[in-house]
Amino acid sequence: MRTIHTLLMAMATVSATAATQSVTVSDVNVERSASSLVVTMNLDATAMKLKSDREIKYIPVITNGTERRELPEVIIAGRNRYIQNQRHDTPEAPAILSRAGHTVSYSTIIPYEQWMAESRLVLVEDECDCGVLTLSSGQTSELASIDFVERVFAPQFVMVTPPAELEKTRSAKGSAYVDFPVNRTEISPTYRRNPEELAKIRSTIDVVANDPDSRITSVTIVGFASPEGSYANNERLAKGRSASLAEYVRGLYSFDADVMHTSWVAENWEGLRNYVATCSLPDTTALLAVIDDTSLAPDAREWRLKSKFPQDYAFLLKNVYPGLRRSDYTVDYVVRSFVTVEEIRQVMATAPQKLSLNEIYVVANFLEPDSDPYREAFELAVRMYPDDPVANLNMAAIALRRDELNAAAGYLAKAGNSPRATYARGVLAAKQGDNATANTLLKSAADAGIAEAADALDQLQKINK
Repeated sequence: MRTIHTLLMAMATVSATAATQSVTVSDVNVERSASSLVVTMNLDATAMKLKSDREIKYIPVITNGTERRELPEVIIAGRNRYIQNQRHDTPEAPAILSRAGHTVSYSTIIPYEQWMAESRLVLVEDECDCGVLTLSSGQTSELASIDFVERVFAPQFVMVTPPAELEKTRSAKGSAYVDFPVNRTEISPTYRRNPEELAKIRSTIDVVANDPDSRITSVTIVGFASPEGSYANNERLAKGRSASLAEYVRGLYSFDADVMHTSWVAENWEGLRNYVATCSLPDTTALLAVIDDTSLAPDAREWRLKSKFPQDYAFLLKNVYPGLRRSDYTVDYVVRSFVTVEEIRQVMATAPQKLSLNEIYVVANFLEPDSDPYREAFELAVRMYPDDPVANLNMAAIALRRDELNAAAGYLAKAGNSPRATYARGVLAAKQGDNATANTLLKSAADAGIAEAADALDQLQKINK
């Protein structure tokens, strides 16, 4: 299918020195397909009066100041000159001969040349028939400014540099379901499931402790008891069991005294509520009402559940309460900084979780923009930091440059509300064809000092024009 570009100009008046009235040019229309240029117009000479033996030539010319192309001429003649030209079959086609006092419907097709993309359509008057056309003379009138330059919306993006982390703090977390004999707080490494549950804690600590790039700063254990029984006894159990587990860990590693930390939750009502809220028990609403009734003391709440909903309580006691008795553990540590590009690249390939956003950006900055490795670096950043506004904003910029609009929208949902995020959302709206939203967002970003937004807004306005 051919693409047609059209320029219109309503009316232009061309003076004729040998005529008593002017020629009026109207309905100027310039259309372009891939290989042709079509020029149409009306030359109204109804008010022109010429001497019978006189004629005036009007030559449409396309020029860009350097190149020029003359189009078929129009000869407007007095009575005798008109008859004489007809008898001698002059002028030759495609020139047009007309009598003064008439209107000429002009139409011509010429091959399109690239230099015509930015040019002018002018009408030159040649009264003396000297064949010398001077476009700068007073006998030239501009009919249309031709602009067929293909304007592509090409907004520019500056990737945002993530701030450097002064200290790269990280955490490894997990939950262990260590079994204790009834009402006891002493830990037995071989009791029931304890070998595998204790191994989970050791494995988490070992991964960090054996990493030469990392240093453990704290190990925290939080013990939870279930709501079964008295609150005072549950608090004793939760506190004592978390302390026993901490002692077990301390005995395996040579941690400084200030590294180990413990706390406890006497009764894990939050865990109970989370389960009930998502289960299919018939009395879910009524159960939640009791669980959420903090005006009741914990023991009273537990008794009300047990007495009002004996079947549900029996189910919870058997199937849910054991999972509420757990120990959460958190290993906090710091990772050293990586400085050279080569070192960071090696870590990217083997342990990318050790890198900061800034370190990933350092490598990306040495890659060819818009290359696959460049994109992969920023994809890694957003995988490692999925909720970070800077990581998402940079990835949105890459997606927008590649016209991956759905992906860009997803990243921009997590890109925050900075002026640069507003700019990116404006670009997305423009690429989606929502010019009203695009103009609003781009203007807001431009007003906030984003130079790229002002340029994109100017591009968009020119394209729409």
